[in-house]
Amino acid sequence: MNFDKELNARNLSCPLPIVKTKKALNDMTSNQVLKVISTDSGSVKDMAAFAEQTGNTLLGQEEANGEFVFYMKKK
Repeated sequence: MNFDKELNARNLSCPLPIVKTKKALNDMTSNQVLKVISTDSGSVKDMAAFAEQTGNTLLGQEEANGEFVFYMKKK
């Protein structure tokens, strides 16, 4: 998937992946896509809830080798 910016949230535990995602999205323009890489399994639920609460779109997510990758489109 194409993305405009990548955020490395590896080895950060809740709530830091969400806090850093929010900050990264604030620096982006509408319709840009942020790729977030996290190693916190709690991020799966957190990213979905964050997208719903903020109106941003979670375009997709995948898991590979203990890492969780999310694609978030800024509203």
